[in-house]
Amino acid sequence: MVATPIGNLADLSERAKAILESVDLIACEDTRTTGGLLNRLGKRVELVSYHEHNELEAAERIADLISSGKSVALVSDAGTPAISDPGFRLTRACRKRGLPVVPVPGPVAFATVLSASGLPSNGLLYVGFLPPKTSARVSFLQKHKAFPYTIALYESCHRIAAAVDEIVLELGETRVITVAKEVTKLHETFLVGPAKEVQEKLSKITIKGEFVLLIAPEEFVL
Repeated sequence: MVATPIGNLADLSERAKAILESVDLIACEDTRTTGGLLNRLGKRVELVSYHEHNELEAAERIADLISSGKSVALVSDAGTPAISDPGFRLTRACRKRGLPVVPVPGPVAFATVLSASGLPSNGLLYVGFLPPKTSARVSFLQKHKAFPYTIALYESCHRIAAAVDEIVLELGETRVITVAKEVTKLHETFLVGPAKEVQEKLSKITIKGEFVLLIAPEEFVL
């Protein structure tokens, strides 16, 4: 399980590089993305697609290869496999067969943002992507309004503005949040503060790329 950079290629660890260069096979979400990474490393390794649409079948097939003695690295397009990315089913298949699963740690977007946000980090609820339906997202916010720790989630560029609007309406204008986009990339942006202020700042920037959204506990103030 090899973590890859979430933006800046310099974040790829030496251990990750060595493993990607030495395995028999790399299972990846998008062969074009991982192929580009390998090209930058100057290496050629056989790639096989492993993504959300073929994960059930591919997990067993890759586990068969590992059982036969092949060494396989699993990567996602960015970050750590199985964290809001495919990986869980392959890990489970290997564990059920008694095959070794070795983590090669590296970047995780929500943890990276939390470390630089100034929001409390003594506890965390990570929920990945909220459902696309407004009613489901509002229900989540209402249910967790008094949650005592920071909440971390991912959101697309298409829904980030709506998500912040919902926080303002459901949790209040003064609820401290962080909106971070393009973390570790050239246009990295952190918006931190009361939800109403973040809402206003967000309306003035380009809404492109991938976003991490953190929600501080109810009583927290910067």
